Amino acid sequence: MASLPAHASGTFDLGDGLTVHRLGYGAMRITGEGIWGAPDDHDTALAVLRRAVELGIDFIDTADSYGPFVSEDLIAEALAPYDGVTIATKGGLLRTGPGKWHPLGKPDYLRQAVHMSLRRLKMDTIPLYQLHRIDPDVDRGEQFDVLKEFVDDGLVARIGLSEVGVEEIQAAQEAGLNVVTVQNEYNLGQRKHEDVVDFCDKEGIGFIPWYPLNAGKLSESDVLQDAADSLGATHSQVALAWLLKRSPVMLPIPGTSSVKHLEENTAAAEIEMPDDVFEALDQATRETA
Repeated sequence: MASLPAHASGTFDLGDGLTVHRLGYGAMRITGEGIWGAPDDHDTALAVLRRAVELGIDFIDTADSYGPFVSEDLIAEALAPYDGVTIATKGGLLRTGPGKWHPLGKPDYLRQAVHMSLRRLKMDTIPLYQLHRIDPDVDRGEQFDVLKEFVDDGLVARIGLSEVGVEEIQAAQEAGLNVVTVQNEYNLGQRKHEDVVDFCDKEGIGFIPWYPLNAGKLSESDVLQDAADSLGATHSQVALAWLLKRSPVMLPIPGTSSVKHLEENTAAAEIEMPDDVFEALDQATRETA
């Protein structure tokens, strides 16, 4: 494994001169069970974050709801002032207990959320701020307007959306938002957002697939094992390499609380997947979806 294996994933321009390497790290799993409370091992959580940077990862995704607040606090403790590392965070989900997530897009709540994220992350401006969910009980135009306000006020530099369809992205664009990323569930086992990936590819919008290691029913198939054998890779590495080949706008953010798994995941960036292996996996996952 090269000293900076994440760099083998290539780069993506988030706009205004901010370029990141495509294979990042998702900082949800460094919290407690149910994504609630502190991690079992505080020092290990810090070690994972620091090791990610040592491996060349310069794009780390988090959210105020992870913990809640725990992930952002750990990132600041481990990595501030973030020399060369881009931290993306999200707001718009209310936590009421372990495993409980509720959209809350009231403008005043989002204003509080962005200011608190700035304070926890020890930043003056958040490089990429994502609306974690569009709240169906609040006019989406109001939610888009407050995001524009954050940019205009210099609180955030760029805006992303999460778990949205093409129509919602277009509505945000029509409302004047420059949407630079979309974060939806997408992986070998879950292909429901194929049209969103294609739209982002066409528009040059970064697509951040969450739960990138999921292979779904393909885990029970010879196709995945055959691919792993031919590439000398693990199933997880195959899943990540497939995503990286799927589109140049793809920005996978595999998460883990283990340094060993982090290193294994990051090594996937160095896998060169042949077209026939990609197509076999693509076809198999479409059939099992």
